[in-house]
Amino acid sequence: MKKTILTGLRINSDFTLGNYLGALLPMVRLANKHSNEFNVNIFVPDLHSIISKIDGDLQKNLIYSIKCYLASGLILNENVHFYRQSYVPAHSELTWVLNCIATTGEMGRMIQFKEKSSGRESTNVGIFDYPVLMASDILLYSASYVPVGEDQFQHIELTRNLAERFNNRFGETFVVPENTKGQVEFMGADAGVRIRDLVNPEKKMSKSTESEKSKILLSDAPNVAAKKIMSATTDSFEDIEFDFETRPGISNLIQILALINNISVGEVLETWRGKTKYGDFKKAVAESVEKLLSSFQEKISEISDDEVLDLFPAGEKYANDVANAKLQEVFEKVGLR
Repeated sequence: MKKTILTGLRINSDFTLGNYLGALLPMVRLANKHSNEFNVNIFVPDLHSIISKIDGDLQKNLIYSIKCYLASGLILNENVHFYRQSYVPAHSELTWVLNCIATTGEMGRMIQFKEKSSGRESTNVGIFDYPVLMASDILLYSASYVPVGEDQFQHIELTRNLAERFNNRFGETFVVPENTKGQVEFMGADAGVRIRDLVNPEKKMSKSTESEKSKILLSDAPNVAAKKIMSATTDSFEDIEFDFETRPGISNLIQILALINNISVGEVLETWRGKTKYGDFKKAVAESVEKLLSSFQEKISEISDDEVLDLFPAGEKYANDVANAKLQEVFEKVGLR
């Protein structure tokens, strides 16, 4: 059987530049490189998307999310499969089985849960449990590779633990995804990309941040996005060096410039090292961001809703066939069938 690459981006709001550079673009490049030899599963995680917000924008966002893949240059072929998570009931059914072998201790240690529940008296159970649903998303399709940012590495390790635990109890059932090191090597990156908040670069760029200056959305007017770059937090050193530990602000801008232009951080530093005017460097980053968004938004406008919806029937038949076969195997192993 072909190995599987799997990815999905939540659709509860517009994507950020961080989503684009850290997840969407790397996934498109991987798909275009490997889709002749791998199955490439691109699913819409609509169940994940209602964890933080339930509103009437979901269907609009769903269509937009697929347009983003297409506008990023995804090449379609018979091995690229689009499907909506909620149209494949096996995702929810396997989650319940995995819930019964997961522990509250390991779920409570998830960094994402700690961040999302911090300062709240209580939070919805979906925020606590969604890493198990993510594990189901992966394990149903025997996915070896799941390109994610570094903030999701812990969830990949949870998926591996649950797969191994199930296999040890009930016999070989699940393909265990590659570990974090293997995922990063396959993605061809030195480390998981994590684009930072433009105001507080200690944090990642997030859709949910209230400050508009802290994030760049793919729907932002290009000139507005450029202004956000020009006002981004840097530091007082006034030389251009890359070190996320001590200088996250300028390092974030270096990373953005490198990723947009598909060059290495080292190549950026070769051009800018020794120069002391942050304003000139910010202007170069701002111009790259503005050019990227102008081109991207033009491509989005050329893709119709029907073009997107036509992708789902074949993809969802494939997804249900594969997922139901794995779920039947799981049900037999635990005695439900």
